[in-house]
Amino acid sequence: MDLFVGSCYKLFMALFDLPLEQLREYRPDVSAPADFDEFWKSTLTEAAGHDLDVRLAPVDTGLVQVEVHDVVFAGFGGHPIKAWLVKPKGVEGPLPCVVEYIGYSGGRSLPWAHTLVPAAGWAHFVMDTRGQGYGNWQPGDTGDPYGTTGPTNKGWMTQGLESPEHYYYRRVFTDAYRAVDAVKGIEGIDPDRIVVAGGSQGGGITQAVGGLRGDLAGAIIDVPFLTHFRRAVTITDAFPYQEIVEFLSGQRLREDVVFGTLNYFDGIHFAARGTAPALYSVGLMDDVCPPSTVFAAYNLWQGDKRITVWPWNKHEGGGIHVKGEHLKFLAGLR
Repeated sequence: MDLFVGSCYKLFMALFDLPLEQLREYRPDVSAPADFDEFWKSTLTEAAGHDLDVRLAPVDTGLVQVEVHDVVFAGFGGHPIKAWLVKPKGVEGPLPCVVEYIGYSGGRSLPWAHTLVPAAGWAHFVMDTRGQGYGNWQPGDTGDPYGTTGPTNKGWMTQGLESPEHYYYRRVFTDAYRAVDAVKGIEGIDPDRIVVAGGSQGGGITQAVGGLRGDLAGAIIDVPFLTHFRRAVTITDAFPYQEIVEFLSGQRLREDVVFGTLNYFDGIHFAARGTAPALYSVGLMDDVCPPSTVFAAYNLWQGDKRITVWPWNKHEGGGIHVKGEHLKFLAGLR
């Protein structure tokens, strides 16, 4: 009997969020800061004062159907940000390009991990995330001059929470925005066919870039993190959102400061400004990025959109199957 009760409890907890029919209509009433647009305009204007300084170095990987370049460009503060550019060989004309952002703790990995998009006839620009990439699943190479010189081990959710100006993701979102600028200036890339893409943290970064730019051909946003912070931290005890909870459990009197800062970085505000065609995905059992936080952003996205729902999956979402959805989406944009 105890085993049966335990099994039922686990099943109940697996579907912990709103029913799908409610998720499809879920639009939380969360106001952006009054100076949200001005904050980001001034941030990007400040960043534009630094030359992009895009540098490409060819890399011999042993791959014969693609060509690879090790890329460095200037992100927030003019700081050097690394990336891979992987292009198919033998394809004529300027290439469309997917700019990809990576999930929490991951880096740009190694170039042979990024051959699917080039196999579909697109260039693939994979941006390193500053200070991350310590894990063995996807290593990185870019430090964050604000306190680190190389990848570090987690804790980015609370770095600089004392103000929007110093928050870690101000630097990351600016890096990501400038990655698109960098790609647009690379010879052989079609500047009018740039798609931004990412999953989890990468999905959150993609939402931010999609809301800040009006010149994108598309956005692929899988199980996005950094979205609807207030709800996320109250309905899941999973990391990385739990980093905020742990911070507040000690900093008991700083709730207004913390959520005041996070409101400048919330994916729902960027989604409400996104106009490019978008492909979202969500796992209905996702306890890392709860389904209601994903639908909150998806339902507010202003451009043409569709969402792939994976009813029996957690944060892995569609896993390898979602790659097929990506390819269909890209094929529709060519």
